[in-house]
Amino acid sequence: MTLDPALLELLVCPEDRGPLLYVDGCLYNPRLHRKYRIDDDIPVLLIDEAVTVDDDEHRRLAAAADGA
Repeated sequence: MTLDPALLELLVCPEDRGPLLYVDGCLYNPRLHRKYRIDDDIPVLLIDEAVTVDDDEHRRLAAAADGA
């Protein structure tokens, strides 16, 4: 699955209102180390549903986003 680039430009993190990265089939906020899942092509941008990642996962996601 890919996310429409026009949609990605509109989506922001619900907490800090900053841009999100589309990486590994999820939306990722590198500033807060949080990732948001995408269910059936629908981003789930609920703060309570976000997953906080550890430093190793943050580095992996950031590197994957840079390589995209």
